[in-house]
Amino acid sequence: MTTDVSSENTEQTEELQDDQQGYKILVVDDEPDLEPLVRQRMRREIRSGRYSFVFAHNGVEALKELEDDDDIDMVLSDINMPQMDGLTLLQEIPKAKPNVRSVIISAYGDMQNIRTAMNRGAFDFITKPVDFDDLRVTIDRTLRHIQELRDALSVRDRLVAIQNELDVAKNMQQSILPTVFPTGAGYSVYGTMRPARNIGGDFFDLMRLQFDRIGLVVADVSDKGVAAGLFMMSSRTLLKGAAVGKGHPGEVLTEVNSLLVEDNETGMFVTVLYSVFDPRSGRLTYASGGENPPVLVRADGSSEELPLTQGIVLGVAPEYEYMENSVDLAPGDSVIFVTDGVTEAMNEAQEPMGIQRVRDHFAQSPPKDPESTALAVIDVIKEFAGTAAQHDDITCLVLRRDD
Repeated sequence: MTTDVSSENTEQTEELQDDQQGYKILVVDDEPDLEPLVRQRMRREIRSGRYSFVFAHNGVEALKELEDDDDIDMVLSDINMPQMDGLTLLQEIPKAKPNVRSVIISAYGDMQNIRTAMNRGAFDFITKPVDFDDLRVTIDRTLRHIQELRDALSVRDRLVAIQNELDVAKNMQQSILPTVFPTGAGYSVYGTMRPARNIGGDFFDLMRLQFDRIGLVVADVSDKGVAAGLFMMSSRTLLKGAAVGKGHPGEVLTEVNSLLVEDNETGMFVTVLYSVFDPRSGRLTYASGGENPPVLVRADGSSEELPLTQGIVLGVAPEYEYMENSVDLAPGDSVIFVTDGVTEAMNEAQEPMGIQRVRDHFAQSPPKDPESTALAVIDVIKEFAGTAAQHDDITCLVLRRDD
């Protein structure tokens, strides 16, 4: 990470802290030691007023707290509890407080329950033993999304032009994008999304999986506006839930597609490329649902487009089975994932850019690290487009197998 990006992340964190004054979090867990531990480890945030905590010991108590306290913004809940467990609580929360968001705490490796929780509407999850640094990041991202959702709901009734709605959707879109990029032994990753004036619904996400693997997603939701933003949120949640429960990318897209088709009265769809990288073997396995092929760039700058798996967009065809491909990455190899805002970027003559210009750039200047690689892709687009307006979101996610 460069100094400029670190500075930018610091500024984003400070802005988030300013925005999060007064948030109240309900912690639901039957372990008596958790309350003093949370109060001790989060004492700085509590003293500053950044957020406060209330506690319940099971789902029944939690629902009573939600009914009695209108100021609760977020629920942080264990799964295994007496009287009412966390999975049942997830089903009841929308009835009591539809705009409250939930994060689930579960034992590491309890992938079935985690997947069920995500499919029941959990916004995110953390595993035991709780890493409080990870908890802070998860809370911040959840509260950021809550604020953007509230802004969306508060202004929708006052919209006087479609551009206002697009701005709301753009903020929702930005709220779920990762701002901290994981690194591990043998890999590094970086992503960026540059929204267009007329939002197209791009997003990307990163997920830590079992056995030190990492899941990577690039996606693009059809349509525009708040409805598209909500469909994007639903797609992201379902993808994350399926990813922790399914070992293969093809299975993940098959399940997400099935769930989207079940409740898709709007007729929207989403294009997705989901991949899993195993740093121990260097193998990247991926499945595509209507997205662009990944570009593999070798350490010497030579490149190739990886073959797609011929999957269709998600949300339109029930009982569709998605296939997958695999490729073994050598140390120094980079894989570039892009949405069609890259390949279909237009110049003044209304010509699409395609992907060859990106490949030509790296043939002359091989990738060094994921961040500079992603930003180089943006620079190639800017040089090609010239003064032409950006008409679609531009998303680029880069994975590198480190030397």
